[in-house]
Formats: sequence, C-alpha cells, structure tokens
Amino acid sequence: DQYKTEYENKLKEELEQIRTKTNSEIDRLRTSTREMYERENRNLREARDMSMSEKDRAQNTERETSTKYEQLMTQFRELQMNGDNKVVELQNDLKLKGFEVERTQMVHEETVRNLKEAQLEIEKHQKKIEVLTKEYYVLQTSMEKKVVELESHISDKKAKLETYEKVEKELDDIVMQAAEVEDETEAEKVLFSYGYGANIPSTSKRRLQQSVHLARRVLQLEKINSNQKKEIDVEKLKLKQLAEELKNSNSILDQAQQPYNYLIESIRQRDNQIMKQKDYTATLENDVKYFTKEKEDLIRTKNQMSLDLERLLNQREEMSVMKQVVMNLSTRKYGEKKTQSRDLARPKSPKSLAIHLPSHDFETYDEPNIVKPGSISLTKDNPQWASKLKKKHAAQNTKFTKVYATATS
Repeated sequence: DQYKTEYENKLKEELEQIRTKTNSEIDRLRTSTREMYERENRNLREARDMSMSEKDRAQNTERETSTKYEQLMTQFRELQMNGDNKVVELQNDLKLKGFEVERTQMVHEETVRNLKEAQLEIEKHQKKIEVLTKEYYVLQTSMEKKVVELESHISDKKAKLETYEKVEKELDDIVMQAAEVEDETEAEKVLFSYGYGANIPSTSKRRLQQSVHLARRVLQLEKINSNQKKEIDVEKLKLKQLAEELKNSNSILDQAQQPYNYLIESIRQRDNQIMKQKDYTATLENDVKYFTKEKEDLIRTKNQMSLDLERLLNQREEMSVMKQVVMNLSTRKYGEKKTQSRDLARPKSPKSLAIHLPSHDFETYDEPNIVKPGSISLTKDNPQWASKLKKKHAAQNTKFTKVYATATS
C-alpha cells in the first residue's frame, strides 16, 4: 500500500507536471498560432492589396494594348490598301513599259530598215558622183580647149575692133565737118572728098547719112536753145520790173491811213497763216509718207521674222528627232555590246521569255534640251507621258509666240 500510494503520488505529480507542461505548451502554441494567423492575415491583406493594384494596372495595360492594337490594325489596313494601289500602279506601269519596249523595237526595226536603204542610196550616189567626176574632168578638158580657142578668137576680134574704132573716129570727124555745112550738096561734096561713094560699103553709107541728119538736128536744137535762153533773159527782166512794182505798191500800202492799213495787215497775216499751214501740211504729208514706208518695212520684217521662226521651229523639231534617233542608236549599240558580253557568260533564255521581259538595251535618257516626238499609242486612251509631251510642246509654242511678240513690239 505504501508503495502503491507512493507510486500514485508520483503518478499524480508527473501527471500534474505533464498537465502543466501541456497547458504551457498549449498556451504557447495558441499564442504562436494566433501570431502566425495574424501574420498570415497581414500578408494576405498586403497580397490582396498588391493583387488589386496589379489587377488595375493590368486592366489599364489591357486597355492601352487594345487601343494600340486597334491603331495598328487601322495602320495595317491602310498600308495594305496603299500596297494594293501601288501594286496596281506598278502593274499598269509595267504594261506601259511593255508597250513602250514594243514600240521602241518597232522604231528600231524601222530605223535599221531606213539605214539599209540610206546606205544603198549612198552607194548609188557615190557611183553617180564617180561618173559625174569623170564627166566633169572630160568637160573641163574640153572647156580648156574651147577657152584657148576663144581667147585666140577674142584677140583677133580685139585687133579688128581697134581698127574699126579708128575708122569710127575718122567718120565722126567727117560727120561733124559735114554737119557744119548747111547745104546738102556741099555736105555730100565733103563726104565724097573723104571717100563717100563706091569705096565705102552700104552700111557705112547709111550710117553717114543718119549721122549727118542727127548732127543737123543737134545744131537746130542748139539754135532753139539759144533762142530760149534769150527769151528767159527777157522774162527775168520782166520779173525784176514786176518785183520793183510790187515793192512800190507795198510801200504805198504801208503808207496808207488807219482803216485801209488795218485791212491790209489782216490780209497779210491771213496770207502768212495760209503759207504756214501749207508748210505744215507739206511736212505732215512727208511724215505720213515716211511712216507708211516704215509701216511697210515693219510689216515686211514681221513677215520675214514669222517665216524665219516657222523655219527655225521646223528645223528644231527635225534636229530633235534626229538627235533622239542618234541617241537611241548609240544606246542600242552600247546595249548590244553589253548583251554580247553577258550572253558569252550566261546561257541563252527561251524566246517566249525574251519577248515579255523588259530589256535594258532600249533605255532612253531624258534630256532637258531634247524634245521627244509624239509616241504611237497602242491603247485606246492616251498615256500620261504623251499628254506631258503635248503640254511641253504647247509651253514651247507659247514661249516662241511671246518672244516673237516682244521682237515685233
């Protein structure tokens, strides 16, 4: 019993100790769990606040991304539309370039054909020139012979002419001597004394008769002239007398008294005014004649300038066409050399592809001083470059008309 009681006491003590330990541990666990729960609640609240802020931020970013997405979609659609338009334009440009390439091929073929024809014509002209040179040398030799013959003939004729001139001088002296004689019989005697008759041929006889008649006519006209000179002297004396009488009458009129003097002065003033008006009208008529002449000269120069301008425009168009043809030929030759060097390095492409692919052999370079001719349109509507060329021609025509207007003014 004692041991039992001791054992029970020990058990009680141990149980109390265990109970106290368990109570202390339970209290400690309760405090720790309470602290842990509070800590976890605090962390959860902070996490909830963080998650709410992140949620707001995510919503804002989502809205911004949605707006950016819509903007990018609109930009993408616009770019897609622009790309489609550019593709369509490039396809149209490709078609136009294809037409231009075909046209340039046709023009090149025509130029090659024209070159061949021109070369044939040049050969023909060279042969003609050779034949003409031969004929020219033959004609030159014949002309030299004829010139030598004609020079000898002219020298003979000059000698004969000198003799004839001497004879003519002698005949003139005879005619003047015969003309001084008034009677025809005595004039004939003078002519017979110098060989007029059977010794002189009929032509010289006829000439002597005519010269005698002319000399007599001259002497008669001289007599008439002397008589008219005498009459002129008489008329001059009469004019002097009339001038003296006029002076006397003017002096008498100046000495007249008041009413007559006033009338005379008014008449004189009127006569002076009439004379001035006549002089003024004469000067005006001369000015009118001068201005009409200037007007005719200006009209003539204007017409000449218009013709020169038209000629210059035609020459400029021809020169521009020739320059373009020469440049196309030079670029063609340069492109052929390039293609030959390329063809040696690469294999030949089939003909079907060579027809449709645009070749770089026919590239033309736009220059500001060269006016391109109107292109052959293979479509129904005129292309844009044709309208540009027409506008260029119209602008140049307006420039030339302005220059012409300034020159004429």
